[in-house]
Amino acid sequence: MMDMFGKMKEVQSRMQDAQQSLSAVTETGESGAGLVKVTVNGLKNVLKIEIDPDLIKSPAEDREMLQDLIVAATNKAMANVEVKAREHLRKATEGLLPNIPGLNLDGLMG
Repeated sequence: MMDMFGKMKEVQSRMQDAQQSLSAVTETGESGAGLVKVTVNGLKNVLKIEIDPDLIKSPAEDREMLQDLIVAATNKAMANVEVKAREHLRKATEGLLPNIPGLNLDGLMG
């Protein structure tokens, strides 16, 4: 039983380390055939928004379309980085716990 507690403490420590390193996990989402690109990190922070210069020169009526493209690109990036972050955390704790059916550590991701 003490061995299991030791393992859990190690899992907790590795999860904390992995969560802190999520800032280095990045993903970019695109919309409008690449006219808008948004890059986010594993902490779900938006790092960069790139907008094709031709979109910025568009008439003011296109503002709503541009806003929609930014939202779409951001949502894609967030969805993609979620997958990368889970894989990052899985690798960080690989081999620490036995494969127990029904044991889901996703809640530890934050």
